[in-house]
Amino acid sequence: MTETAQFLTAAADLLGPKGLTTDPAEMAPWLTDWRGRFTGRALALASPADTAEVAALVKLCAAHGVPIVPQGGNSGMSGGATPDEVGNAVVLSLRRMAAIRKVDVQTRTATCEAGVILQVLHEAAEREGMRFPLSLGGKGSATVGGLISTNAGGTQVLRHGSMRALVLGLEAVLADGSVFNQLVPLKKDNRGFDLKQLLIGSEGTIGIVTAATLKLEPAVAARAVLWAGVDSLETARALLLHAEGVAGGALEGFEVMPRHSLQAVLSHLPDARAPLQGDHAWHVLIELVADAAGAEALPAMAEALLVSAFEQGLVEDATIAASEAQAEAFWLLRESIAPAERALGPAVQHDISVAVEKMPEFVAHAVPTIEAAFPGTTAVGFGHLGDGNIHFHVLAPAATADGPAWQAGEGKTISRMVHDLVTDWGGSISAEHGIGQLKRDELARLGDPVAMGMLRAVKQALDPQGLLNPGKLV
Repeated sequence: MTETAQFLTAAADLLGPKGLTTDPAEMAPWLTDWRGRFTGRALALASPADTAEVAALVKLCAAHGVPIVPQGGNSGMSGGATPDEVGNAVVLSLRRMAAIRKVDVQTRTATCEAGVILQVLHEAAEREGMRFPLSLGGKGSATVGGLISTNAGGTQVLRHGSMRALVLGLEAVLADGSVFNQLVPLKKDNRGFDLKQLLIGSEGTIGIVTAATLKLEPAVAARAVLWAGVDSLETARALLLHAEGVAGGALEGFEVMPRHSLQAVLSHLPDARAPLQGDHAWHVLIELVADAAGAEALPAMAEALLVSAFEQGLVEDATIAASEAQAEAFWLLRESIAPAERALGPAVQHDISVAVEKMPEFVAHAVPTIEAAFPGTTAVGFGHLGDGNIHFHVLAPAATADGPAWQAGEGKTISRMVHDLVTDWGGSISAEHGIGQLKRDELARLGDPVAMGMLRAVKQALDPQGLLNPGKLV
């Protein structure tokens, strides 16, 4: 038997028929990333049932020198869970490890395995009168392990932080098959480095997340969703500061979109209606929430916020959702920007961040700079203004016939320029989507040499064979 055959035989004995397949048809859906940009090949698809099987498989891979590509819901935006074209790696799916071990109302925590789907976690928490305060468009497929590995963000980061702030304990399998177990959360722990934080956001390159203890919050008893039209992003920033002053901790979401994005969504969704009459350069979606103790006061707070914003000249027009259905309709407009843009034609997307206070000035500079350098393109920024995270998309000229060719040619040049601009402004080329293979070379080109050296040193120390998710991040 060849060494590859010996490895596959041993892996099959370890995982059984449910845990390992080499059938090309069964593997195919997991070899292309969600956006369809990257397609690779794999030696096998492994689906362990528990942490012990993950550890045993990793030890086996280390003994045979077989690379491992960890994968959650395969819904990442940067190709971080897709193998390369060589075909010598095992895709290690965590989807079978989908148990929610415990939801503890007293400690406001949930302990769950890496394969738990975000929406399932939401529902489990809701049944106990609690909630997990992170949500995003892919909640029906994204898994806890993937969210941790990419330090996912979403629309509630303004109040609750990214996954990094919500992970209280972690379990992971390291490159030699040993198990790092720090699931029990401690408010104080001064035993050196916070090792779980090292694993969060590492994209499976130094360890494979198998379980986590996550922070929960009391369920929302009331919410107020507001829509405002403003004359500029600078005014939207002033409105954000005003909302923080009036609403304090009740302010959970603050999203912005330009006129172009709203018009694209209204054309894309047949039953959609504009929340406001009249034309506005920018639109702001604000969400205030309260638990049972603050629910009664929330409507008055929302009204006071808008009245005072009008008095200070911060809004041109505004409204408060009159029902849950209307609140959901407002959010649908925001969440439909990406598919509405795709319907317009090819584009290159950039998940970027700069200091919150610099974002209006950055967008005002970057949009005309890009459009002047690449005639016929349309640059659009939208997203989480309160976090300093804007999704900066550049749409191809209207006459573009071959979208993939444009993205591979001029689109790459545009992305390079956008990343240069962000770096010049002291920002990040990846705010919440990760690096993966999509931005790996750009990170190497633009990253601080000292920081890059530290990343590589950590990778070398914890994965000396380079078997964990090779070709990603570093």
